[in-house]
Amino acid sequence: MSATYAVQVTQSRGRRFPEPHHPYRNDFQRDRDRVIHARAFRRLEAKTQVFTRRYSDHFRNRLTHTLEVTQITRTIAGALDLNVDLAEALALVHDIGHPPFGHAGEKALDAAMRRHGLFFDHNLHALRIVEDFEQRYAAFRGLNLTFEVREGIIKHSRDYDEKKHPELSEYLLAERPPLEAQLIDLTDEIAYNTADLDDGYEAHLLPLAEIRDGVPVFDRFYREVEQTYPTVADKLKFNETVKRILNRFVDDLIRTTQKKVSAAKIQTLDDVRRHPQRLAAFSPTVDAERKQSKDFLYENLYYSPSLADEKDDAERVVTELFNFWMDRPNSLPPNYQEKAKQESLPRVICDYIAGMTDPFILEQYEKYCG
Repeated sequence: MSATYAVQVTQSRGRRFPEPHHPYRNDFQRDRDRVIHARAFRRLEAKTQVFTRRYSDHFRNRLTHTLEVTQITRTIAGALDLNVDLAEALALVHDIGHPPFGHAGEKALDAAMRRHGLFFDHNLHALRIVEDFEQRYAAFRGLNLTFEVREGIIKHSRDYDEKKHPELSEYLLAERPPLEAQLIDLTDEIAYNTADLDDGYEAHLLPLAEIRDGVPVFDRFYREVEQTYPTVADKLKFNETVKRILNRFVDDLIRTTQKKVSAAKIQTLDDVRRHPQRLAAFSPTVDAERKQSKDFLYENLYYSPSLADEKDDAERVVTELFNFWMDRPNSLPPNYQEKAKQESLPRVICDYIAGMTDPFILEQYEKYCG
C-alpha cells in the first residue's frame, strides 16, 4: 500500500487520447513499457554519457546510465512508499531528449539555435519526442503517455516559468511536481557522481591519489575499506568505496525526504504540490559531499585536457552540420523538408540532429562536411 501522498494510478489525469484500460498492466506500467519500446530510447545506447567508445566499450553510455538511474530510483521510491511504477517510468524517460555527444553536443546545439533567437532544452525536446516524433500507433501521434509522466518529463529537474512558457501551462507550472518526479534529478546525480568516478578511474584519467585528495567522502570510505580488506587489489578497494558512497547517498535521500515530509505534515498529493519547496532532498552534510564530488568531476574529468579534443570535435560536428542544412535545406531527408514547411527551419534541423546517435551524426558529417 503506497503512502497517502504518493500518486495513485487510479487518480491519474489520464492520457491526451483516452484508451481502454489494459487487463493486467496499470497505466504507469504501460507508460514504462512504451518508453522502453520507443526508438528514441533504443538510440540512447549509441549516445555518449562521458566517454566515447574510443576509450573502451566498458564505460557507461546514455542508456546504461539511464538503467542505473532507474534501479536507484525504484529502490528509493519503494522505501518511501511512493508509486514505484511511475517513478520507474520517469527514470527511464528522463534522458530521452539528449542529443549525441553528451553535454558537448547539447551545448553546441543550443548555441546554434540561439543564433536564430531560439534555444535547445533536452526536457522540452523529450516532451516533443513522446508527444509527436515517436510514431507507433495508428490512432494518434506520439506515445500518448499519461499526464503524470509528461509532467515529470518537464518538471523533474527544474521549474519553468509559465509566463515564459505558456505552451506548458497544462502542466501546473505554479505547483511542485509529485515526489516521484522530484526524486529523478537527485537519483540522476547519485548515479553519475559515483559512476563517473568509476569510469574516470578505469580510463586512467582520475588517479586514485587525486580522487582521495579531492573527494573527502571517498577518502574516508577508502580508509575504512583498506582496514577491512587490506590485501585485495586496489580496483576492488575502489569498487567497495564507490558502493559505500552510493549507499550513503541513497540512505540519506530516503531519510531526509521522510523527515521533511513528516515535518511539513504532508498527508496528500495536493500537500506535496502546494508546498513552497521541493521535499525530496539530501541532508546538508551529504548535500555538501555530493557537491564536492560533482565539483571534483567537473574540474578534473568533464573538462579534462584529455577529453578536450573530443569535446571540440563534437561541437564542431554539430555546428557545421547545423549550418550546412541551414544553407542547404534541400539536403535534409524528405520528411524533414516537409516539416520545415510548417515549422521554422532551425527547429526542424535541431530536431533532426538531436535525435541522432554518435555514429550516425559522424556519418552525416563525413557525407556533407567531410
